[in-house]
Amino acid sequence: MVSGDRKISDEEWERFLRDAEAGSAGAPEEPSARARMVGRRLQEEPGPPAGWRTHQPSSRLAGGRAWYVVGLLVAAVLLVVALAAGQVSGWFGGDDGGGGDKPLAAESERPKQAPAREAEQLPTVDRPFRGSPAARWSDGAAGIHVPPARATGWMSKDQVAQALARSRDFLAHSSLDEDVLRGQRPKKAIALINPRQQDVRDYLATAFDTPSRKNDPLLLFSRFPKAEVRLAGDVVKTRGRITFREGKRGALEVVSDVTYVYPLVRAAPGSDRAVRGSDEVVRTIVRREVVMSWDNPAKVITEPGTFSLVSYKADYTNGGCDNATGYFTPKFGSERTAPGAADGPEVDPYDRSTSMDTRMRQGGGDGCGVATRS
Repeated sequence: MVSGDRKISDEEWERFLRDAEAGSAGAPEEPSARARMVGRRLQEEPGPPAGWRTHQPSSRLAGGRAWYVVGLLVAAVLLVVALAAGQVSGWFGGDDGGGGDKPLAAESERPKQAPAREAEQLPTVDRPFRGSPAARWSDGAAGIHVPPARATGWMSKDQVAQALARSRDFLAHSSLDEDVLRGQRPKKAIALINPRQQDVRDYLATAFDTPSRKNDPLLLFSRFPKAEVRLAGDVVKTRGRITFREGKRGALEVVSDVTYVYPLVRAAPGSDRAVRGSDEVVRTIVRREVVMSWDNPAKVITEPGTFSLVSYKADYTNGGCDNATGYFTPKFGSERTAPGAADGPEVDPYDRSTSMDTRMRQGGGDGCGVATRS
């Protein structure tokens, strides 16, 4: 646990409390996260679900402090097109959405349009993704496309391949790990983060013990209160990709943009799983972008096998509007917000045709909005 003075007593957190080594002129420098970006809350509402809220966590730059104000996510325009019979669109879903049961190919580039609308069908425990585009998405880490490696910056081709694999491991440990989803601390994911980043150390030292809008663990990690909800089955659907480029000081900079779909049921006392096929199933949808820098140890103070966080941000649907509990809190049945109660714009949480930065720049205001589907 984390005490009020931010010291971490758990063994796995000790590495985050070591004082950074003092560097001399020309010595490797300590990295700093460039931006801890906005986390959005979208809350499910039947036809359509609602709502979401924005907040502005702090960010720190090397050599100074900067504040980013990011507006609300605005409505995504759905582009519905007619496709020839047999054409693979990558967005339709058989009797879960029309177009067959064949899984989609990996998302190697940004799609040009939002997924087409599916027939209105309620999810069940046996078919928790029915009626959503996620019915044809891949399971778990298999839905995160990793590109072929090439020598970049200070790294050889083989080193880049290893860094890309570890970057995907981080995404799996932070957003797909069964224990983390049940509310435990993401030890394996944190072990991959450079402990020399002071602002990230501060964030990690407070986010799990005293979560707030400023220090929100949901920006990086998916967690649900296990006494209240359970996954409906053992599958989380994903769709997204990893890209890479040369970053500052010759680093390998890895960018991930992934959407995760979590099917959930209410928790039964003493039960670790969904129990009855008639249980109501809802979905929490999370889109995250994480930028990771695999730094040259000759230029940046780092630990072997770890990356420095450059930025991280998240949007989520039915995770709790204005939620600062440190857990996603999906709503069921009568708990959902009444239609028209949300004061923000509409958004399609399955639309990946626009970058998160672009959508943020288009937004404005401060209030819970409406998800057009979940």
